[in-house]
Amino acid sequence: MSKPIPEPIDPGRLIELASAVVRSDRFPHLASIDGEQPRVRPVSPVRTDGFTVYVANLRSYHKTTEIAANPRVELCYLDDHHDQVRISGTAEIVTERAILEEIWGSNPLLRNYLGSIDNPELVVYRISPDQVRYMKEWALDYHEVPLSPPG
Repeated sequence: MSKPIPEPIDPGRLIELASAVVRSDRFPHLASIDGEQPRVRPVSPVRTDGFTVYVANLRSYHKTTEIAANPRVELCYLDDHHDQVRISGTAEIVTERAILEEIWGSNPLLRNYLGSIDNPELVVYRISPDQVRYMKEWALDYHEVPLSPPG
């Protein structure tokens, strides 16, 4: 079996292509480290600004302990065409009340499940990207996606 020959990708379209994959995958997978063991689980982002992703969590969940010990994480998005985006970055707890209120106000599931924005179980992480990579289905080659538009 020969290696597939991918069509060339216009570097000027990488942000657009990667953004489309991120928008299409409602449940990307989050990788964190548990001691020396990687852990991966699907998550449901509550907000996305470009390639900065916000993920709600419960303080009692194990990933809270993992991220506290090592905030380096990666999100993997996959669309229906098997195009892939990987966002590697650092997770930090969101403390800005205005951002928390905006997320709370736009997410009925959070409101229904937790009852109050001040519920001590609620943790919202902001995953700030250090690297974004895009891969066309089966191309076996990642392309570095600029973190901001050129210009």
